Amino acid sequence: MSSGGVRAGGVSVPEHELVWRFSRSSGPGGQSVNTTDSRVELLFDLAGSPSVPERLRARALERLARRQVDGKVRVTASEYRSQLRNREAARARLAELLERAFAPPAPRRRPTKPTRGAVERRLAGKRRRAELKSLRRRPE
Repeated sequence: MSSGGVRAGGVSVPEHELVWRFSRSSGPGGQSVNTTDSRVELLFDLAGSPSVPERLRARALERLARRQVDGKVRVTASEYRSQLRNREAARARLAELLERAFAPPAPRRRPTKPTRGAVERRLAGKRRRAELKSLRRRPE
């Protein structure tokens, strides 16, 4: 996706809702590292976005509470020398983040009991181990 916003979990976020900021990267770059703004910071106003349905927004805001600053989700990318590749990486990261945040909750785990055979095998193993250790002891 080069310039069409972000798609995640069936929701399409248009480009005009994304805020890009650029700064100098501390990563690789040779002589040009001090002159190019290749580090990318992508901000998305999740709380105020009209393109995210209300039920998904509530779920995502709850799940991404720690990643937000004033209701905006922040993603950074600085691993590439090129600003374009860092933009693509940040866009992909945001899509993945939103995909996980929009996902329905996992089904509740049903507590299970071990089978009788499994319990017996475990106890038999413990008895064998105890017997082996008792044979190592000094005779009385």
